Amino acid sequence: MPRDKTISHIKIMTAAKAEFLEMGFEKASMRRIGERCQMTAAAIYRHCRDKEDLFYQLVSPAEEKLMNWAYAHMQRYEEPVKKRRKMVWQDSFIDMMREVIYPDMEDYHLLIAKSKGSKYENFLHGMTEMAQDKFLAYLEELRASGISAPEMTAQQLHLLLTAYLTALFEPVVHNYPRKEAEEALVTLEKFFLPGWKKLMGV
Repeated sequence: MPRDKTISHIKIMTAAKAEFLEMGFEKASMRRIGERCQMTAAAIYRHCRDKEDLFYQLVSPAEEKLMNWAYAHMQRYEEPVKKRRKMVWQDSFIDMMREVIYPDMEDYHLLIAKSKGSKYENFLHGMTEMAQDKFLAYLEELRASGISAPEMTAQQLHLLLTAYLTALFEPVVHNYPRKEAEEALVTLEKFFLPGWKKLMGV
């Protein structure tokens, strides 16, 4: 890619991020993005199809990083059951916040709190649904391997996961400073992890 195109793309993405963070996806304006980076609309549309595509380019790396961690997290729990017929406590979504979310808080604030009107509007709900399905499947896998697992309905699990993930992402929604977010996470860890461990018999 030619150097001038690379510089232009960086200028557009920087301006777009500032616009989306300030206005949110729904109220963001391609005209104002152009004004922010001092480029014409025609120049911007050489780098994206439309506003939705521009937002996607900004948040999709964060989405991919989060999903990669989540799938690896599930595998870390599934592997001991498959190999050793044993449930082993691994990491938790608390670790996900520390390792993935907080180092790039602004990107996840954009994804979670500024996405109304885009396909990401219900991202956190979708993540909760995915976690619920995977968790229920994991409980069935434990039972099939002769390992004791708690009995709970999908509705009960949905309540727990909704409370858990909503609380974890609240500092992201409100864009807490890093120090305050980490302090909040310590409190959430003390509150939620003993409950999850007790539920799982750990």
